[in-house]
Amino acid sequence: MDNTTTYREAVREAIRKAMTENESVFLMGEDVGHYGGCYAVSMGLLDEFGAQRIIDTPLSESSFTGAGIGAALNGMRPIVEIMTVNFSLLALDQIMNNAATLLHMSGGQLNVPLVIRMATGGGKQLAAQHSHSLEGWFAHIPGLKVLTPATVQDAYDMVGLALADPDPVLIFENALLYNSKGSIDTQGTPVPIGKALIHKAGKDISIFTYGISLFKALEAAEALAKDGIDVEVIDLRSLRPLDDETVMNSVKKTHKVIIVDEGWKSGSISAEIMARINEQAFYELDAPMARVCTVEVPLPYAKHLEDAALPQPQKIVDTARTMMGK
Repeated sequence: MDNTTTYREAVREAIRKAMTENESVFLMGEDVGHYGGCYAVSMGLLDEFGAQRIIDTPLSESSFTGAGIGAALNGMRPIVEIMTVNFSLLALDQIMNNAATLLHMSGGQLNVPLVIRMATGGGKQLAAQHSHSLEGWFAHIPGLKVLTPATVQDAYDMVGLALADPDPVLIFENALLYNSKGSIDTQGTPVPIGKALIHKAGKDISIFTYGISLFKALEAAEALAKDGIDVEVIDLRSLRPLDDETVMNSVKKTHKVIIVDEGWKSGSISAEIMARINEQAFYELDAPMARVCTVEVPLPYAKHLEDAALPQPQKIVDTARTMMGK
């Protein structure tokens, strides 16, 4: 059955479905209950499931993330909501030194089936405090899975996929996508974690991206088509694990690469993807790879400066034209 809904409502429905089907699933975080969530994702769930399963926490990311880890170790399936990605740094010790390592350090005895959701990305005029894209940082950490749903379908599917996983899964939801609309198939088989999707096939240049940048890449591809440049646009969907096979197959097809990443360029996931292509498909390249990333500054508040700092469709278009010698 196909349904048209918003990204926000898709996440909410996925949480509702999981909580209805499995009593061990619960949601905890700042303002998720009475307020309905900072981005209104959990609106109405408190009335439906009660305060034992929709839990408003103190303003202490380290403590409630740790509580989520403890609950996961004891057979529960917690969904921890961290309001914005910058606040995840307050819980980094719990995420990296506990959630990601306990399976290894226990000799395989202790799984941590924890799901952490958080809003990410710039473009909301929330300045340098709340405009980070740090998903590439977390993708550096063994023991975690890092998901970046761009579409409404993935926003729905990835909650269930994450809850079914025996290990900690982080879901980065770009805050500008919450109002976006699309169709979801609630009865279909979800695309698995670690599988990239080709959203537009093409033969001249491969664009690899994720999150909200997918739609910027598709907009750029439409503009480039008018120049006779046929772009292939691939949504990575998962930053850890990365789908090397789909990436390399596309490189072998187009022989030119642009990576669009809302993170900063230095030490970014875009750098990791470039390194893997160099290792696995270097001789397939007909031109140096290029990146369109956020300018390396704390993101400005002023709208025109924020727009200038973030990857935009026109910058992707200009980069592709240069690569094609046009």
